[in-house]
Amino acid sequence: MAQFELHKKEIESLGGSLLFVAAEKRSGMFAPEKFFEKSASSFPFLLDEDRAVTKAYGIYKALSFDSIHIARPATFVISREGNIRFLYVGTDQTDRAPMENVLAALRSAA
Repeated sequence: MAQFELHKKEIESLGGSLLFVAAEKRSGMFAPEKFFEKSASSFPFLLDEDRAVTKAYGIYKALSFDSIHIARPATFVISREGNIRFLYVGTDQTDRAPMENVLAALRSAA
């Protein structure tokens, strides 16, 4: 999330907006409410408690070596028409989309 905060003005200038989604229960192991008290985000955040969103986008992960019942890290750039212009799905919980690729996709969608 922090990498997106650094580029907030550019994202907004390109007509973009962000929504973070976490496959986490409000009272889950990672205590998301406490996290947001300490690390506020200027973008909306959805706690996908029933995993409906992460399952619908195909990034839900029931069980693997590094995770149980969560989503793989993923970044989508979706056009105003609702088409996916960029998609990056991490191979593990530390794998994130390169910011330069995300910004390039936003620029091409603008």
